[in-house]
Amino acid sequence: MRHTWDTWAPVIVPALTALPFAALAAWALAVWRGSWRTALCDVAMVVGTVPWVWMILSPNGSGRSLTLVPFTDIPDQIFGGTSLLVEQIGGNLLVFAALGFCLPVRWAWFGRWWRILLVGVAGSVTVEALQYALSIGRHSSVDDVLVNGVGALLAGLCSRRWWQTRSANVAPGGYRGRPWSEHSR
Repeated sequence: MRHTWDTWAPVIVPALTALPFAALAAWALAVWRGSWRTALCDVAMVVGTVPWVWMILSPNGSGRSLTLVPFTDIPDQIFGGTSLLVEQIGGNLLVFAALGFCLPVRWAWFGRWWRILLVGVAGSVTVEALQYALSIGRHSSVDDVLVNGVGALLAGLCSRRWWQTRSANVAPGGYRGRPWSEHSR
C-alpha cells in the first residue's frame, strides 16, 4: 500500500484538502435552493467522482494497450494478490460509485437499475477511450468498463431507500408540469 500512497498522494492530498470547500459549497447550495438533499447529492457526485477520474487520466509513462475481450483482465486481478485485488477491482468499483449512489437520490428518472448501470458504463467507456486516445501509458480494458458499471449499480442499489420518486416532483395542487415551469414552483 506504500506504493499506492506514493503514486497517488498528488491526487489524494488535494482531494482531501478540497473537502472543507465542498462542505461549504453544499451548505451554500442548500441555503440558495432550500434543499439539503439536492445540494448534498450535487456536491457528492463531483467530490466522489472527480478524484477517481483524475487518477485514471494521470499519465503513467507513454504508450497504450487495449483489451477488448471481456473477462480477460479480471482473473489476473483477482488472483494477483491482495494489493492488486484491492487496487484494481476495489478501485474500479468506486470510480463511478458516487454517481451511482446519488443520481437516483437526486433525480427520479435514474430510479431504474439499468439507467444507473448505463451511466456507469457510459462514463467508463468515455474514460477508457480517453486513456487510449491520449496515449498516457495506461491500459484500456473492457473489464474496467464492466467493473466501473457494476460499481455504479451496486452503489445505486445501496441508496435505494432514498431514491427520488415521481410523486416528489408533483407540485402542490397535483400539477405534474415541467420542473422549470411556473406552476411547479
